[in-house]
Amino acid sequence: MYKYLFGPVPSRRLGMSLGIDLVPRKVCSLDCVYCEVGKTTKLTLERKEYIPFDKVINELTHYFENNPDPDYITFSGSGEPTLNSRIGDVLKFIKEKKPQIPVALLTNGTLLFDPEVRAEIKAADVVLPSLDAATNSIFQKINRPVPGFDIEKYLQGLIDFRKEFKGKIWLEIFILPEFNLEQKELKKLEAAIIKINPDSIQLNTLDRPGTVADLHPASREELEGIVQLWNLKNVEIIAAASQRKNLQAYRSDAEAAILETISRRPCTIEDLMEILGIHISEINKYLDVLEEEKRIETVRQERGVFYQIKSKMANREDG
Repeated sequence: MYKYLFGPVPSRRLGMSLGIDLVPRKVCSLDCVYCEVGKTTKLTLERKEYIPFDKVINELTHYFENNPDPDYITFSGSGEPTLNSRIGDVLKFIKEKKPQIPVALLTNGTLLFDPEVRAEIKAADVVLPSLDAATNSIFQKINRPVPGFDIEKYLQGLIDFRKEFKGKIWLEIFILPEFNLEQKELKKLEAAIIKINPDSIQLNTLDRPGTVADLHPASREELEGIVQLWNLKNVEIIAAASQRKNLQAYRSDAEAAILETISRRPCTIEDLMEILGIHISEINKYLDVLEEEKRIETVRQERGVFYQIKSKMANREDG
């Protein structure tokens, strides 16, 4: 069992993806209202060796010696991976040992204003930054950044990175009604996207409860309306979670273990992590599928969001 590696995780965009988690949960520069990993516990822009380089390299070496190559190796996980000051060294190690495996970086993009960060990650093949707002008021409302960090610094970092980076940039935009769905904000986002010039623009919305109660996902029609409003050639709506079941990395045993656990009693994500020993990012992939298939449901209680077998399903099984 690895501590800093997880998966391979079923990902529509990246296929069979081996995840690397370089920061503890939940160290991040943002505290996004919709984050499925949970509320940020350490809100910071401070870079340091949060997870020791040697421990990550030891796990990668063992994985490479004992497993087939994944489709991608992906920096992601419990927080913002570019906060780890050794991310460039880990990336260099991967490229030396497994140059044939493409490397992806899932990042909120906030540290791209730093030339050192941009230089450290330039060897990645794909970078998937996020951008949910183009005005500071909406940025502060939906992403809740570390104090003093504003939208201009954020946008300029993305623009500068595009000029320097030779790989692919897939920009993900998370749409939430009552936050960033107004036409004025969307038009400003379009202008920002044109300046950033990503290879792909991917629209996403809420699958499951975020860190704030009573959030609502955008409908398919609303997302399609954004595609039409922008009239950009490279915009796509991220496909349904259930398509992950068609991927080689999708493990029916992991799905069954989650269902079996919450059939006994409702559990939070933290409970599932502790009981099953599965990384939070991996658990989230299966919860997305199970909720879309209406096999589970959520209940928000004082201790957090609990997952349980959907009532109708449970009643049907009891009968």
